[in-house]
Amino acid sequence: MRKIRDVRKIRDVRQFLGSTRGRASATIVGIVALIALVLFLGYKKNFGPEHYAQLVIDGIRGGSIYALIALGFVVIHSVTGIINFAQGEFVMLGAMLCVTVYHSELAVLSPLSPPLKMVLAVLLALAGTTLLGAVLERLAIYPARTRHAPVVALIIITIGATIAIRAMALIIWGTRPYFVPAFTTLEMEDLTLRFGGLIVKAQSFWIWGVVAVVLVALALFFERTIMGKALRACAINRRAAQLMGINPGRMSLLAFSLAAALGAVGGMVLAPATRPTYDMGLMLGLKGFVAAIMGGLLSYPGAVVGGLVLGVVENLGAGVTSAGYKDIIVFVILVLILLFRPRGFIGGGEQAIEEV
Repeated sequence: MRKIRDVRKIRDVRQFLGSTRGRASATIVGIVALIALVLFLGYKKNFGPEHYAQLVIDGIRGGSIYALIALGFVVIHSVTGIINFAQGEFVMLGAMLCVTVYHSELAVLSPLSPPLKMVLAVLLALAGTTLLGAVLERLAIYPARTRHAPVVALIIITIGATIAIRAMALIIWGTRPYFVPAFTTLEMEDLTLRFGGLIVKAQSFWIWGVVAVVLVALALFFERTIMGKALRACAINRRAAQLMGINPGRMSLLAFSLAAALGAVGGMVLAPATRPTYDMGLMLGLKGFVAAIMGGLLSYPGAVVGGLVLGVVENLGAGVTSAGYKDIIVFVILVLILLFRPRGFIGGGEQAIEEV
């Protein structure tokens, strides 16, 4: 009987590897076809190499923000099994709180120079958004989990939190867009840099630099700190981590706080490059979710790669067609991934082998 079970396992592994190779081949063919389509549409618009390079650079800028949002999704889902649809609202809150503090006319802030006021606005916006993420977990998620609510109910709670936060933002800030000065000039007009035929705003370097610093800080946190290792343990196996003395409730609180901080950072560095509004979190959250799905929803490197790839593909697609198709392209990608690569392009493979 043992030999029969071993034979069956070997057969199942071979079938899994065969299906994996088939999906990989289909993915490669799809990527080649997509590149050919982009080149063909660009040729019809007389695009040259500099046009594609400009689109890629702009796409990496947007993709960096998607990567931060996707990391928030992955942090919460890997620890709690929940998909937090309020992640986009953390991005909005980071931007709007930064706007409010910077333009505040309080007597305490008036004597401060613009650089100090911007630093204070960033710190207070980060602290306020992180606190809101912790409050959301303690007041809504934690009580439901203690009553053994199903995961679907917890996801619905995050959807309700999204609606509530957006409604409060509408009451506080209204519908008009706000302005945040560029970090380099602290004025509405940002510094423009030219490299050959390419144009890059100085705020783009702030976005890339902040994202790089955040990724290094996260790597050090997960590898060098006790709390980070405990969070990773819960992500790998929540039940085993609990048996080893790790409190899943505390890790859930830490995950929501960390995800809120990541969203706030993304919103603040993006704010000078756009005009933040109360409802900006909707599309950003959905695009971050697509990036997380592309990375497998459990992989931190996958979330980063998924965000960057999504930003580039989205911008290239809109560039060779029309800006009006930008959001449509994202959801076409989501449908294709769910149909052909439901585990994402990165991550999930090891889990599948373990299940076999």
